[in-house]
Parts: sequence; C-alpha cells; structure tokens
Amino acid sequence: METVLEVIERRSSTRDYYPDRLSKEELDTILKAGLLAPTARNEQELHLTVLDTGSEIVQEMCHDLDPERDPKFYYGAPTLIIVSGLDSFPWTSVDAGIAVENMHLASIGLGLGSVVIGCISRVMESEKKAHYDEALKLPEGYSFKVALAVGKMIKTKTPHEINFERDVTVL
Repeated sequence: METVLEVIERRSSTRDYYPDRLSKEELDTILKAGLLAPTARNEQELHLTVLDTGSEIVQEMCHDLDPERDPKFYYGAPTLIIVSGLDSFPWTSVDAGIAVENMHLASIGLGLGSVVIGCISRVMESEKKAHYDEALKLPEGYSFKVALAVGKMIKTKTPHEINFERDVTVL
C-alpha cells in the first residue's frame, strides 16, 4: 500500500478518461474521503452532489459556460462531484478546497484519475443560480464552491516539478 506522500508525489490532474462508470465502492470511498476532511470549528458545513456527466443538467452547464463551443469542462470523466457549502460560514471555501483535495488524492490512491473544476462557478453563480441550486438539490443557504471530475484515466500525466528555492521562504 502506498503512503499518503507517495500518492501526493505522483498525483496530477487527469484530462482524458474512459467512459466506464465508477463502481459503487470506488465512488463511496471517494465521497467518504471528502466527508472525512477537517472543517473549521468542526462545522461540517459541506454537501456533496454526485452527477453523471451525461445528465441533462451537466450538459446545460456546458452550454451555459460557452454556448458557441459547448465545452466539456469535465474532460470526458463520467462522474462529477459538486462540493457546495453554507454561505454564512466564513471558512466554507477553504473547507471545500480541503475536501476536494481529499477526494482527488483518494481517487489517485484507487488508481483513478481526477481533476479539480472551478470554471463552472461562472454558471453556478450566474443569473441561473437559483435554477442550478434547485436542479442540484443544494441545501438551503448553500452555494457551489468547487467540483471534481473523476474516472478511469486513459493516460497519466507527469506531475509538475517543484522548486523549493523559488516557492518557499523559511524565516
């Protein structure tokens, strides 16, 4: 079994997937990782919504994101997990970021691929916000924070290089 650091070292964002659906066990493991993420003051103010990327609502998001190109922002992954959070809690966005990274690492640990998706915030926070909130059954007072596209990857990508000298200051 890999250590957490080994999974982190080989993780990268996947942008090419097989159409195969995740097994219930794979999906449950990924969702559990998200729900186990720490939250500020143990508020546990996040909600996860799982979507099949072939669904009508995801296709509507694609169209609303760019009606002329109709982009597949999920890169062909069969599953999209929406992380929403309580608007009135000041650290919800930070907590959502932690949860999505937990799920991303869990997917890598399972031999799957995933990519964190933020670009749909443009449609989720648009004049159609109420429509999307209702269609996704977001709890009252919650809004989209971030998403994760997940699936069986066609090819792996080399993780990015790190540069301690440029990116770290120790005082």
